[in-house]
Order: sequence, then C-alpha cells, then structure tokens
Amino acid sequence: MKLTLGFSPCPNDTFIFDAMVNKYIDTKGIDFEYVLEDVETLNRWAGQEKLDITKLSYNAFLHTVDKYALLHSGSALGKGVGPLLIAKEQLNLNDIVNFKIAIPGINTTANLLLSLAFPQAHQKTEVIFSEIESAVLSGAYDAGLIIHEGRFTYQQKGLKKLIDLGDWWEHTMNAAIPLGGIVIRRNFDKKLASTVDSIIKESLAWSWKHYPDLSSFVKENSQEMEEEVMRKHIELYVNEYTTDLGNEGRKAINTLFDKAKSGGLLTIEKLPASVFY
Repeated sequence: MKLTLGFSPCPNDTFIFDAMVNKYIDTKGIDFEYVLEDVETLNRWAGQEKLDITKLSYNAFLHTVDKYALLHSGSALGKGVGPLLIAKEQLNLNDIVNFKIAIPGINTTANLLLSLAFPQAHQKTEVIFSEIESAVLSGAYDAGLIIHEGRFTYQQKGLKKLIDLGDWWEHTMNAAIPLGGIVIRRNFDKKLASTVDSIIKESLAWSWKHYPDLSSFVKENSQEMEEEVMRKHIELYVNEYTTDLGNEGRKAINTLFDKAKSGGLLTIEKLPASVFY
C-alpha cells in the first residue's frame, strides 16, 4: 500500500520520519511517498486534501478537522517552544495596532497565537519563515513573528524579543503549546490510522537510539544549519508529546479549539465528535 506523506525539512520533522521513509524499520507493508515542503505550503495543501498524511500547523487543523483526524504521535507541543515577536529595537506593544508585522503564514499556529494575544494587530504580511529576520533588519517591517530555528539565531543578528507568545499561552491558558501535528485522512479506517501511528513511534525511537548522531537525511535537509543548532532544534521540539500526546497534550489541543471558537476564529460550524481518529 502506498500513502503520500508531507512534512517540513526542519530537523524535528526529518528526525521523526527518517527511519520510516528510508525503510530502516518495518513499515508493515506501507510505502510512504514523501514530500518536503515548508509548513505553510503543507497547511494550504491540507485545505485541498492533497496528501494522505501530513504535518500541519494546529491553526490549519482548526479549519481541516472535518477532513483529517489527528494522530497521537508526531506532534510538536511543549513548553518554552512558542513563536517570538521580534524587532530591531524594543517597541511598545500598546502600539501594536500600528505595527507592520511579517508572519510565517496566515494558517500557522504562530499567527493564531498572535491573533489571540493581540486581536488588534491587523497589519500582517506573509513572509517565508526563514526570511523574516532579514525582512525586519532591512526595515521592511516593524516586527516579525519567528518560528523554528529563528529562536536560536535572532539575538546573534541584533534583534530584540518583544514577547514570547509561547510564554503568553502557557501562563494565560495553563496548557502546553500546540504548534504542529500529524494528521491522516478521515476516510481511512481506524486500523490503518493506528498502524501509521505505531510506525511513527518506531521511527522516532530509531532516531533517538542513534542520537546524538545525526543522519545524512537530517543534515542534508537542514538548510545549511550548524549541527549544534540542529540538535537544539530537535531537543526543543521533539519531546514526550511527540511520542504520544497523552492526557496533557490532548487537553492543550482541546483548549486551543475552545479558544479559537470563542474568539470567532473557527470556520467549521459542526466539529467531528473527536479531533482524533
């Protein structure tokens, strides 16, 4: 059986899927035909139901939960892993209504958190996540919303943190931050979804077994990142929630859905009985 699978070239994703797409483990008769794309492309594709299984932002999942069901493994949740709003100099967040802000995508969870924290921030422009720091430094934008490895590089470039939206979420909602998840088409049966879930867990276990060594698959797709930064990236975004969401992870996701609904940010009128398969 062949299933299409989409995930990003970031180290946390390639680390998770390495063993299963390269057949280092038993994939139980499933061939995973994978594509590597930036998260916003994957978010758009989810809206088009382009792939059988895909990584997507939890913000995008809010709008595709009728098409896809969430797997219990593979997610990026945690504490201290949220997006940062940065600028060339310290700015007063009371004036955020006037800020021109570069965001990594309308459908990203980063933008959802920004919208929940600062609903008055409307001057937002989509910029490829890896180009946001440069766009802010050039003066094209007053502030930028950074994700992924940007957490580790913005200070080296002389940029200032205005707010950690992960910290805002954790303290306001008393929940872990749901960033991205792995979903599967709802028209697949639960047995297949469960099998894919178990394969992801085994693939992740294989990568941890060989860590701190990094495979060529991880390094070649890491956009010329230094290995030390790759490991920081993996250690921050790949954690106990990635292996299995557990009760705390599921609570965080349900909280996100509740807050998005109460904030008028949920477009699906009738939600499925469960966001999971």
